[in-house]
Amino acid sequence: MPVTTLSPSDFFEPIGPYSHLARAGNFITISGTPGIDPATQDFAGTDAYSHSQQIVKNFRTLLAAAGAQLSDVLHVNVYLKHVEDFAEMNRAFAEEFGNHKPARTVICVADLPKKGALMTMDLTAVINESMGSDSIDFPPIHCLPQTDQQKVEQKI
Repeated sequence: MPVTTLSPSDFFEPIGPYSHLARAGNFITISGTPGIDPATQDFAGTDAYSHSQQIVKNFRTLLAAAGAQLSDVLHVNVYLKHVEDFAEMNRAFAEEFGNHKPARTVICVADLPKKGALMTMDLTAVINESMGSDSIDFPPIHCLPQTDQQKVEQKI
């Protein structure tokens, strides 16, 4: 399956030898993205809320260029410089993603490659072309009773 990469010409330049986005079939990954506004080529603001909001807006733009949308996002990694920024990052993230709640990991880091960045995020998305981008109702997950679970663990 061929891999297609994309770094839109009207977007900010990556700070290294990589593309903003890669797609193979229905699988999409977006590289670590700081809160840079492509129109100004500068950070969208000075606070975590502004950075987070801009990152998700950038995701929306990049996903659209690959034929996807936010509802196709499977997982997001968030790298925060300051744990105190978690609440404001979370607020903007929730506002931008709306009812879609992809899996997410948040990690606090000592520093980021982009000077001045308060955070960066990357994501994984999957386009389900046969069913569109609508959500799928999964069957309920049934857990083993505790005694059966213990038996399974003993065999491992």
